[in-house]
Amino acid sequence: MPFLIRLFCLVLLTLLPLRGHAAPVLAQYLPQIPAAELVEGADGYGPIRADIPVAPVLKGDELLGYAFITSDFVGTSGYSGKPIHTMVALSPEARVLGVQLVKHSEPIVLIGIPEAKMRGLAADYIGMDLVAEAASGGTSHELNIISGATVTVMVIDDSIVRSGLQVAKTLGLGGLAADQPASGPVVRVNPDATAAPDWATLEGDGSLRRMALTVGDVNADFQAHADPRAARRALTEPPETEFITMFTALVSQPGIGRSLLGASEYGNLANWLKDGDNAILIAGDGLYSFKGSGYVRGGIFDRIVLIQDDLSVRFHDRDHRRTTIAAEGHPDLREMDLFRIPADSGFDPARPFRLQLLVQREVAAIEKVFLTYDLAYALPEKYLITEAPPPAPETPDAAADPVATAAQLADRSESEAQAALWKKIWLGKKPEVAGLAVMLAVLTLAFFGQEWLSRSERAVSWFRKGYLLVTLVFLGWYANAQLSVVNLMALAGSLAHGFSWQAFLLDPLTFILWFSVAAALIFWGRGAFCGWLCPFGALQELTNNIAKALRIPQITVPWLIHERLWPVKYIIFLGLFGVSLASMELAEKLAEIEPFKTAIILKFSRAWPFVTFALGLLFIGLFIERFYCRYLCPLGAALAIPARIRMFDWLKRYKECGNPCQTCGNECMVQAIHPTGEINPNECLNCMHCQVLYHSRVKCPVVIRQLKRRSAVGAAPGRDRDIMNHPNLKEKTHD
Repeated sequence: MPFLIRLFCLVLLTLLPLRGHAAPVLAQYLPQIPAAELVEGADGYGPIRADIPVAPVLKGDELLGYAFITSDFVGTSGYSGKPIHTMVALSPEARVLGVQLVKHSEPIVLIGIPEAKMRGLAADYIGMDLVAEAASGGTSHELNIISGATVTVMVIDDSIVRSGLQVAKTLGLGGLAADQPASGPVVRVNPDATAAPDWATLEGDGSLRRMALTVGDVNADFQAHADPRAARRALTEPPETEFITMFTALVSQPGIGRSLLGASEYGNLANWLKDGDNAILIAGDGLYSFKGSGYVRGGIFDRIVLIQDDLSVRFHDRDHRRTTIAAEGHPDLREMDLFRIPADSGFDPARPFRLQLLVQREVAAIEKVFLTYDLAYALPEKYLITEAPPPAPETPDAAADPVATAAQLADRSESEAQAALWKKIWLGKKPEVAGLAVMLAVLTLAFFGQEWLSRSERAVSWFRKGYLLVTLVFLGWYANAQLSVVNLMALAGSLAHGFSWQAFLLDPLTFILWFSVAAALIFWGRGAFCGWLCPFGALQELTNNIAKALRIPQITVPWLIHERLWPVKYIIFLGLFGVSLASMELAEKLAEIEPFKTAIILKFSRAWPFVTFALGLLFIGLFIERFYCRYLCPLGAALAIPARIRMFDWLKRYKECGNPCQTCGNECMVQAIHPTGEINPNECLNCMHCQVLYHSRVKCPVVIRQLKRRSAVGAAPGRDRDIMNHPNLKEKTHD
């Protein structure tokens, strides 16, 4: 085993070459995608432009649009750590004409997902208006999530929208213009400007802005909606009834904040905000709430979004607090709330912005249609200061190599965009992250308290069955948090091509699980994951428990055969790892020896060979408990190699264990206990059963003998502790 550890470390050290720079990929893939497949009616492409990797899409001599590959413009990588190459065609009006998924390296999610679903995903983008996307900050379209491929779909969506906006702005499509650095006077908020103390004046001078909608206004707009069902579900209140009256103001400007909130509440607001943060007041009344039901479900205010040029800010519960209004003559309002705009959002309080309100109407049991209304806001001139632009920095690098400086700025912008994507994914996974955190906390307490827990065989049995059921249903089938050896190969590939945290942060549960596994290896070895947190392992054990309850006979593998089958999983792992160095794609295909994707991620909804293989392993597991874990699992082998570094030995043993007593060895479900009594930490799943036997007054001969001796000499119950400290009960450790 030390040899395997040294070999593993040596292989890792070979994976650290210098990071290279990716060349434009459009020229590589353009000949592979016929123009007619990308854009209906097209018959060819023009030459790739010299200034930007874009090729005209032609029908004869007529220009239909422009084709490009997303990875030439944005660096968002998929779950594999590699870009997802998607070809997109844009019309001169900045509308999407066609989308083709050209190449991907996603290890888990896309393999096994029907091609029809991916074609449907691509077709959803046809007709998307990038002018509207630029105005809404990329939020004017609906995202079609495919079950089992959430992260990959979000990466594809982010790549299409951001690269499409770059191309449209660079080419001036749809009237969009490229972003230009500010060169004129600098306008900033004047913190010393004061505001009127009363509500009417604040509203009159623009410090406070209002939008009012009646029931008649909303009914009329839904009457004109493209979906005729919207008109049939009209509100029945009188047309003049107040649907919503919504107010907003930039209360992080001290004068406005003190006038609207009062000195005390503004002081609380100032303490809440961090350096560079801003805050707005949103208040409203009427039939419709601007908060929305999403706030109750997941902490997201799904009916309002702040939009400034191509920036959009959505509000979450951590950036929200209720407030009161102190301005003289303010109306009675049902909702009064403060929303923080973080400093890193890119929001500029000195520039105009708008609040977009989403109004929804149910048209069927689970269907809704939507309208949006905008409440525009701009700070009045009296709250602004205009300053001369700062002198341009005279740095030798910038003067000598302005192209490099621009590239550095582009890299920083790309890094910020990628960070925004994984943060968005994490926020959308808050319930799953919270559930996993609870599971890890409970398991940690159980491990640290196993001396107490293992004194009751029934408690351990019910706790284990219940925990494994949660692992299978919640962690596996619901959250799709199944670790795989492919994750380790992706890490190796990332090290070889330039490590980036972004690829691993895209999947919050996998990220948390891997860090938890790393910590657990130090304390308990691989058993913390393999024995408790692996959904497929839980499925094997639970189905075997059912088999035992049905009295299906169990097969005990003879020790000599069992011991020689152990290395098979290590050979499989090292083979996969070696293949991944030459071809990651081939290694991912060979990694199908893991049935995880079939049984857990795709829930057996897959081609019959994969389903047959997974069911076959589970069938064998009915007779040989955890058959796959014992002999075939490359992930278990990968975790067992570094598990030798664990610093603690929690499993107690008597010196009689193994000689002569074989009770624990005979009852270990994976036969991880040698006939000599030592527990093999590379095979142990930390199920706690041997610790239950260690305390058992029914099965452990050592305990039984001492209890009989105590009974023979008339020992009192209070002497239990003395009896258990008898020299014959000295523990022995295993290494």
